[in-house]
Amino acid sequence: MVFGVSAIVAVLVTTAALLFIALPDANAFNARVEQIFVANDALTGASELRLLEVLAQSGTAFSEVLSSYRIIIFILLIFATALLIAALVFLVMIIALNRRMTEIQRSGIEVRSLRILRAENAVMLNDMAFSLTPAAIETLAALAEARMDDEMLTGAELEAVISGKLAADCDEAAGATRIKRLRDAMGNQLVAELLVKNIARKGYMLSVPPERVRVD
Repeated sequence: MVFGVSAIVAVLVTTAALLFIALPDANAFNARVEQIFVANDALTGASELRLLEVLAQSGTAFSEVLSSYRIIIFILLIFATALLIAALVFLVMIIALNRRMTEIQRSGIEVRSLRILRAENAVMLNDMAFSLTPAAIETLAALAEARMDDEMLTGAELEAVISGKLAADCDEAAGATRIKRLRDAMGNQLVAELLVKNIARKGYMLSVPPERVRVD
């Protein structure tokens, strides 16, 4: 970021220097009028003197306008520098936030505690509270109990635990549907995806240490 800000300032300073060098001198017009006075000292008529006075006044006005233009250009360059630096800072902040979100997605959520309150149809994940449907609570409770036993549940086994049927009589898709509904009920897709892991060909499990899980 420091390199980028330095580059922006250097470019704008160089541009300003070249621009001010290219602008004509504010007194250039007055100097030409003075040359006219010197070269035409024989002009003594009233109308001729009046014309020379108008030229002199025009030179003064041109000098004042050019000076004001220099100030305006200088202010605009300062404003452009501030905008470019602000844009660069915001860009760096956005990149840093994106990297942070990527790290969170890769490392997962640091769960300090997971408490399931069946009577209240709620779950406490660290300091976050989620109100869930009874069906979602049952799904999460089944996963939590399996995690405390250090086990995984396939979709069919999950459906069997909740429905009370034999796993052989349950469909794998039914358990997968319960997992999907649980994730939808939790609302925060990032939290749900990282909390409930789907291990290929093995089943579903909570990515929470067993000692941090509590079911009430």
